[in-house]
Amino acid sequence: TPLSLGIETVGGLMDSIIPRNTKVPARAGRSYTTSVDGQTKLKVAVFQGERDLINDNRKLGEFVLSGIPPMAAGIPKIEIQFILDADGILRVKAKELRSAVETEVEIKSQYGISEEEMAKMLLSSIQNAEGDMKARSLIETKTEAKNVVLHSRKFLKQNQVIFSDEVKQKLEEHIDRLEATVHETDKDIINGAILIQFIHGPIYLKNTNA
Repeated sequence: TPLSLGIETVGGLMDSIIPRNTKVPARAGRSYTTSVDGQTKLKVAVFQGERDLINDNRKLGEFVLSGIPPMAAGIPKIEIQFILDADGILRVKAKELRSAVETEVEIKSQYGISEEEMAKMLLSSIQNAEGDMKARSLIETKTEAKNVVLHSRKFLKQNQVIFSDEVKQKLEEHIDRLEATVHETDKDIINGAILIQFIHGPIYLKNTNA
């Protein structure tokens, strides 16, 4: 394989499933889940390249896995499999393991590129390695912060009857502060807000309920 093959994940990141220089035929897979409550569809976009962001790689195709039973975010187990044969034909399968719903797409050898194009893409990945790493780290931190906000709000809503108005207000303030940092461009600021959310929220609850 001249370049890595993978899919788009949250935040526009490239998650490589078959690395470059893998001997064919080859098969590889990875497990994923949903990011939204009640999600019944999942778009699988396939890319080729060595950069961390999908915008810097080549899109080969996409398909939609439909019929996922509505469940809370993080509960569905979706397995993505890449099967690459000796003729350069790539099959991508997506299956939700709890319900056995599955679908697949076949991408023929049009994903092949010239030696010159491949060299340019490899050189670009080397030249932009440091910037890509920082961009990936920031996106992953923002995604984590959004997940903490989402689950914190869900927890508060599900348990609001057992909390006093004072406790709810304090918890909402913690969540709002964290949510406000999602637009920051310094991942350390976001990580600091996540840490405060994990430490001070539970401490406040413990002290209030004592």
